[in-house]
Amino acid sequence: MDNNWVEYVGYLASVFIIGSFLTSKVRSIRIINFFGCVCFVIYGIYNGLLWPVIIPNGILALVQVYHIFIKKST
Repeated sequence: MDNNWVEYVGYLASVFIIGSFLTSKVRSIRIINFFGCVCFVIYGIYNGLLWPVIIPNGILALVQVYHIFIKKST
């Protein structure tokens, strides 16, 4: 099976990250950015364990979850 899907996940992650900058509500930014971070983690794992991609995006995803569910940002 071809690994083109991994590239598509990377592009999807980029779309989510860019999309998060196009909205003005902080909660929407965090939710969209979370999906981008998760996609980048998946991309990093399946593209040869790219730790410089996996680690910061994993941490940022956890930060977004904290603000979305625990801190309840506006």
